[in-house]
Amino acid sequence: MKNLGIGVALIVTLAVAAVYAAKGDDDVLRQARDRAEIEDLMWQYTRALDTGNGEAYAAVYAPDGQFSAGTQVTKGRDALKKLAGGASTTPPAAGQPARAPMYHMTANHRVTFSDKDHARLEAYYLTAAAAAGESSPLRVLAVGRSVDDLVRLDGKWLIKSRNVAPTN
Repeated sequence: MKNLGIGVALIVTLAVAAVYAAKGDDDVLRQARDRAEIEDLMWQYTRALDTGNGEAYAAVYAPDGQFSAGTQVTKGRDALKKLAGGASTTPPAAGQPARAPMYHMTANHRVTFSDKDHARLEAYYLTAAAAAGESSPLRVLAVGRSVDDLVRLDGKWLIKSRNVAPTN
């Protein structure tokens, strides 16, 4: 009888461990899929910004999303659309050269999840203007650190808050 009790306890322990292991695997798979979706979101963000596509730029933010650079805060999709699609889409004045292409890059990014619908992306960034002829070589315009708070709304990851000048 003692051996039967030990056997039952062992089977229950193994069953509980298997359930927790399966649940852990589900979390790992979900987070892997979420990380890929977040990487795609940030690629869309960057391409919209680099091409001056205000519509596409605003679309990667939550409806009440915001972009912060120090004390400058831009909130809401209409304002964000103007931020990304403003001067960069204006044709140059007569006789002036076109603006050199810009490239926004991130490195050493880290994604952490607070729950299944909220994540934080931290990274270093570099913004460069491509060479525009012999008199205008490649220029590094900005370097820094960014902190993005992300939210899943209606099954889609979006930027809730992007801060390119965090104080911590």
